[in-house]
Amino acid sequence: MIRFPVVARLGNVAVIATLLLAIVLASFGAALAQSRRAASEAEFPLVGDEGQRLPNHTVRLLGPIDRLPGVVVVGNPRGKETLIEFYDLNCPFCRAAAADLGEMLKHDQELRLVLVPYPILGIPSIGAARVELAVAKLGTPEQFYEFHRKIYAQRGTTDGPRALDVAAGLGLNKQNLLALGDSDQITGTMKNLVNLGTSLGLEATPSFIAGNLAILGYPGPHALHAMVSAVGTCGKAVC
Repeated sequence: MIRFPVVARLGNVAVIATLLLAIVLASFGAALAQSRRAASEAEFPLVGDEGQRLPNHTVRLLGPIDRLPGVVVVGNPRGKETLIEFYDLNCPFCRAAAADLGEMLKHDQELRLVLVPYPILGIPSIGAARVELAVAKLGTPEQFYEFHRKIYAQRGTTDGPRALDVAAGLGLNKQNLLALGDSDQITGTMKNLVNLGTSLGLEATPSFIAGNLAILGYPGPHALHAMVSAVGTCGKAVC
């Protein structure tokens, strides 16, 4: 059984994490290949703030994503507007989205933001996600969201040790985070979330789901706000 320790010697981290990454992604390779063409096309003519064409496609959700282990709801848990975000802690566009979504949550009391960790950008992201998923399990939604915002307020690569320092700064016990982060439970949760995103054809970070529409990439604050407003009006990203 392979584990990926959050804190270990660099050599061990590289070997073990590479093996785990291969295991996590290998079983999803076929699904990614099948979804690549659909994901690169626009089912609806959506345009981002900079005039960019937004890849999008309809998705069929088999159950409520917000009830899955590792997924956290912030904002108004009973809000009329639901936006689901799949993100990687080392994604620069996710950093920009995090700042804009923070402002949206301040001004929109009906926004229900569903945060789905989606560590697909390499070994550091896997280590950081282990800590993040431990925070989701051990902390409150408020602590999780504070962790989320603090990570994106930093510059440079976020790996396991760096994420652990941020989480400990929120008052969470380091040893408990380490023990849970290196557990089979967290491994299973991470695989399930990556599997979910892959099955939905989300090959970009961030990716958003509003109603039954998936949008790949960050559209910008104005387009994102319009999408959220449409969800509140008709339950879809496009009314």
